[in-house]
Amino acid sequence: MNRPATALLAALDAVIAVAIGVGIPLIPLTILWAAQFGLAVDWLAFWRASGDLWLLGNGVDLLLTIDPALALRLGVAGAELPFEVGIAPLGLAVVTVLLGLRSGRRLGQTPYPITGAAVGVIVVAALALLVALSARDAAALPSIAQSVLFPAGVWAIGLALGYGTASRRVASRELPQGSAPRQALARLVDRVDAGDRALAALALRAGTIAAAGVVGFAALAMAVVLVLNFSSIVGLYESLQAGILGGVTLTLGQLALLPNIVLWTAAWFVGPGFALGAGSSVSPLGTQLGLVPSLPVFGALPESAPAFAFVGLLVPIVIGFATAALLRPVYLDHVRGSSPRGRIVRLAATSAGGGLVGAGILALLTLWAGGAAGPGRLAEVGADPGAVLLWAFVELTLALLLGLLGGASWRPGAAGARPRSAETRPRSAEAHAGAADSTTRAARPPADTL
Repeated sequence: MNRPATALLAALDAVIAVAIGVGIPLIPLTILWAAQFGLAVDWLAFWRASGDLWLLGNGVDLLLTIDPALALRLGVAGAELPFEVGIAPLGLAVVTVLLGLRSGRRLGQTPYPITGAAVGVIVVAALALLVALSARDAAALPSIAQSVLFPAGVWAIGLALGYGTASRRVASRELPQGSAPRQALARLVDRVDAGDRALAALALRAGTIAAAGVVGFAALAMAVVLVLNFSSIVGLYESLQAGILGGVTLTLGQLALLPNIVLWTAAWFVGPGFALGAGSSVSPLGTQLGLVPSLPVFGALPESAPAFAFVGLLVPIVIGFATAALLRPVYLDHVRGSSPRGRIVRLAATSAGGGLVGAGILALLTLWAGGAAGPGRLAEVGADPGAVLLWAFVELTLALLLGLLGGASWRPGAAGARPRSAETRPRSAEAHAGAADSTTRAARPPADTL
């Protein structure tokens, strides 16, 4: 595939991704416009709402202004003034990342991956700018600068993941083997000890697995809680009286918020918990709720912390320990032959590095999942990224340290013992040589038979 074809493929993937992202909210809203409003309302209002939702889902802040009469009926403090909404429905961002990953895998097999990545990011940025300009209204103003940067950044994350998992069948012609950047990178990597490089990669793997394990367990726990509180959720649906189409639209909106709720649940297991408004707190150490947004999914929230809720703090510790136990054989291979002091330093560095990686991933996801959801007290929704970083670092570091230590013995003769000394090697070699010589003599026929 030549360079123009690669650029065209990247641009086409970017156009399809933006069309799918905007179309997810636009299709049900258009059906609602036709069925419930009888085509009497200006359709452009639904287009603007869809564009704003897609931009918001990819991290773009919206400045909303509510009609004073409507603000008075809502009874929310600060609703009469323009306020900012910054909480991203991560379901839309996940769609962008997955489509970017698919495009990255395809472009990663071409000879021009850099060209493909650059064209794709530029096209997404340009289309996001067009969406932002067409969706601007006095009631909702998306940030122009963020519209150019954030959707393209989310697309770039997907491309990077796709390039990282693509099978390289074609050599890149844009960065030859003898290029200066590649040589400089190789020299920089060669300065680091091979064992230290391996342990750094091990810490990165351990932290990533531990963070993924915490998020996965949070998703499973959230699913169980939703099933157990199904009646409360249905009751809230009925109280809203949204009708069939309104209920479908509301459900799609909650599905877009589903990754956010999973990450808030992960913050609950880590310890700091999350907030649904200023002054509120939902954590294993206590629950204090005020007025919450009238979404049916919030019917699963407990009014107070369940008994023995603090046991949930063991989840990241157990997951971190299990991760370290899984990776311990690899760790022992890399520290075998090190001095006692070197083993202690490498143990501490690997544990702390893995804890920092896992905590950093959880903190970044928490930062992305929170933000302002409305005026007044709704300006604080989500978990505190700094608290999640601190709690997760302590828990995962301790768990990884215990997991790497468990069953690991550096005494001679143990699983992690050093190789046999050089003194025994010649003796072993002589024995093998003698055995081989006797085998040769036994196989040789007697002289008188020749």
